[in-house]
Amino acid sequence: MTVRRTRPAPARLDTPAARPAAPPVRAGRRRLAELTGSWRAALRIARRESRRARRRTALVLAMIALPVAVLAFLAASYDMSVLTGQERVDRRLGVADAELRWIADTPLEQDEWGDSWTARVETQRPTTARATTAQVSALLGPGSRVTEMRSGIPLTLRGPHRDEDMQGRVLDLGDPLARGLVRFRAGRAPEQPGEVAVSPAALRRLSLRLGRAVALADGSRAYTVVGVVEFPDDLGAVVALHPGAVPRTSPEPESSWLVDVPGTIDAALVSRLNDRGVLVAARPPTGSAAERKRIWLGPVDPGETTGLGTGVLIAGLGLLEVVLLVGPAFAVGVRRRRRDLALVAVAGGDAAQLRRVVLADGVVLGVLGAATGLLVGVGAAFAGRPLMEQYVFDARFGGYRCWPIALLLLGAVAVLAGVLAALAPAWTAARQDVSAGLAGRRTPPVSRIRWLAFGLSLVAGGVGLAAFGASRTSTVVILTGLILGELGLVCCTPTLIGALARLGRALPLAPRIALRDASRNRAAAAPAICAVMAAVASSVALGGFLASSDARSSHAYRPMLPTGHVLVYAGESVRQPSLTQLAAMARDQWGADRIAPINTVSCAPEAGYCDVAPVLPPAQVCPWQPGDKLSAAHRRQARADRRCRIDPMNYDGGYVRTGVDDGTALPLLTGADPATTAAATAVLRAGGVVVTDPRYLHDGLVTVRVNQVDPGRDRPGATADLPGYALHGVAGQSQLLLSASAARHLGLTWSPAGWVIGAPTPPDRQQRERFASALRPFGTFSLSVEYGRDQQDISPLLLLLAAAAGVITMGAAGIATALAAAEGRAELTTLAAVGAAPALRRMLAICQAGLIAGLGSVLGIVAGLGTAAIVLFSVNRQYANDWPVPDRYPYVVPWPALGVLVLVPIVAMLGAGLFTRARLPIERRLD
Repeated sequence: MTVRRTRPAPARLDTPAARPAAPPVRAGRRRLAELTGSWRAALRIARRESRRARRRTALVLAMIALPVAVLAFLAASYDMSVLTGQERVDRRLGVADAELRWIADTPLEQDEWGDSWTARVETQRPTTARATTAQVSALLGPGSRVTEMRSGIPLTLRGPHRDEDMQGRVLDLGDPLARGLVRFRAGRAPEQPGEVAVSPAALRRLSLRLGRAVALADGSRAYTVVGVVEFPDDLGAVVALHPGAVPRTSPEPESSWLVDVPGTIDAALVSRLNDRGVLVAARPPTGSAAERKRIWLGPVDPGETTGLGTGVLIAGLGLLEVVLLVGPAFAVGVRRRRRDLALVAVAGGDAAQLRRVVLADGVVLGVLGAATGLLVGVGAAFAGRPLMEQYVFDARFGGYRCWPIALLLLGAVAVLAGVLAALAPAWTAARQDVSAGLAGRRTPPVSRIRWLAFGLSLVAGGVGLAAFGASRTSTVVILTGLILGELGLVCCTPTLIGALARLGRALPLAPRIALRDASRNRAAAAPAICAVMAAVASSVALGGFLASSDARSSHAYRPMLPTGHVLVYAGESVRQPSLTQLAAMARDQWGADRIAPINTVSCAPEAGYCDVAPVLPPAQVCPWQPGDKLSAAHRRQARADRRCRIDPMNYDGGYVRTGVDDGTALPLLTGADPATTAAATAVLRAGGVVVTDPRYLHDGLVTVRVNQVDPGRDRPGATADLPGYALHGVAGQSQLLLSASAARHLGLTWSPAGWVIGAPTPPDRQQRERFASALRPFGTFSLSVEYGRDQQDISPLLLLLAAAAGVITMGAAGIATALAAAEGRAELTTLAAVGAAPALRRMLAICQAGLIAGLGSVLGIVAGLGTAAIVLFSVNRQYANDWPVPDRYPYVVPWPALGVLVLVPIVAMLGAGLFTRARLPIERRLD
């Protein structure tokens, strides 16, 4: 077999030569170019659409920019308020080289700023004698200048209406070293002990002017106001006193010295002063890496991971709320542009490109909202700096800063919120039928079972995670579980709307149309309902936990006295008022007609300080101590032991207030009834003792022990079994009342300590101030008023939480109702054409607002109550085997918050009916 080879055809002259093939383009680079071009076109379309739909753009920008502006304002204000290390030193020193504080008589070590220190030896001895300016000057050497400064001196000055408590600072403002610490507003520096300079706040509170006199509340001394000064670190009521105006008595650890040395404060001088127990705050080198890092990162401690995580999760909840509120606007925008999106699909655009067109709206509006919010927030922080300094922080800020890293994060979060809000409408737009979009028909919504299953799984997982976090007392885990649970409910809401729409066939026309529109437009209705649900659920859950915690605290509350009674203790008084004088003051000011003196016990002068307390009998002593590390078996035994089922505060007897009484003060201290008071008084007059804890009484006797207390050790003293009487169920703390003969039997003495006054109602602030003013001529006294459990009422806080949730509810309902009205204008025109009543439009708006606010509130209340129940159950379960047995958290429904939240949907419906026009629109169509 012969095989012939074919020869190539001869080349023709008229055939052009083949061109060299172009180098192949990489697939990755081609995809990147296509992606870049697609996003560029999508962003141009989004920019054009934002200009066309100006009202919707303004609404979205407002909802994104408002929280960004508030957070940017807070971030910038907080950053300006927290001083850098250099600013703190400049504020402390003024023009001085350093500030010295004589802390101890032993060597110490300090940090570079002079804020903290540690002792070099185990036994640290505080200063026993008050250092003088001459001693400090001797430590520094020749050529040094020193001025003393003392702060924190309490002053009570006589005002035009009442006595005013203020802080005094002792320093010589005429000294250039001290003059750098203040800013003079008017007048001059005090030059004599009888002259003072006051801050503007003190000037306003005292209603004074320069040259006027102001006196102490007790009338012992008067001063002339010669200057108005401002202390940058305290904008409150401060009085600057001359060094000779306050007597030098006991050692004052708050004293410090501003110094000026000929050279510099070097390490050798600091070490030498530390060896003498002197703390030095000098000027460190400026421009350090730590300072530059702090200016960029802001006043955040990187070690605070728990607080940072909690803040991030709370911000995540706020981000979710913004996404849910903005989502309906994007959904309505997609429905109005469904023809344009269908044309993009006909022109060759795939699903990914359609998604980019819608997501570009979120990017553009997110960037615009972030920029607007940041500019407004930072500008408001800079403009409102004087008001924040004066009324919020009560101190001058360090400098104009805006916390760059926080602002960048806020901007990124705002853009993320816009993208997430447009995410669900983007997926909806990519799945729409092209022919239906071109014809203007709506695509029937499809509820996929997998979203319901996914949402239910998220709800179950979030509940479990929140319960686990509650058992571990982890706020981060609890908030994470709550976010997951809310996301699960968001996934389940569209299915719930579809189910309700099928049940609305038997309803009248307006609610039936409202349910049908909500079912058709689930991409707009579901986010609005979920926004209401999230706000209400958070408010109810937090309110339920606060109400339960308040009920637990009220149950554990132990009053010091019967409600309304007052203890008056005498301090460094000039002279003691008589019982008749004090009774007249109490009757005039409070309407009180019962008063009794109280006496405190003490040992003989040669015995020193001693502690007098009753002793538990051995049969009442629990075998375990609260601080012991017990095994599970021992904890179960302790929980079952009757002797150990007591209040942990009074487990081993606790603190027992001891006094001497003949029965006069007993009813006022304990609130006992007349029969019990008579029996206890008979025991006291017979030489016995009275206790308010029945455990101390055994066989009609009470064992009382006197312990001699020496520094470092206690010595057992006398012990005696005295006839006793026990009070049951009385108010006040645990007390031991001795009769005069019992006190003498134990070798004790007693002296007047104050009075107890039985007021019919707890005196308010003005009544207390008038009573204190009446006591002022006699000296210094302290008042202790028992208000009872009513002072722990948290109803205002619950109402505040409910009001915040109500504002979000009405906002979400209003936005969704307005968007639904704009979307359904064509249907309203059809209704007008067929003869519908004008009031139908208003009734339809009322039903739409009621559906969104009502359904969201119901879901939120159920979710919030369930969350609170799970958290409380988990917390109680965590301490189920602990000993001592803690009080359980009862499940308390926050009824004030629920009452407000139930009324909010009604208010939203009334608002929708009030602001909706009843006239149906009439439009002319040209075919």
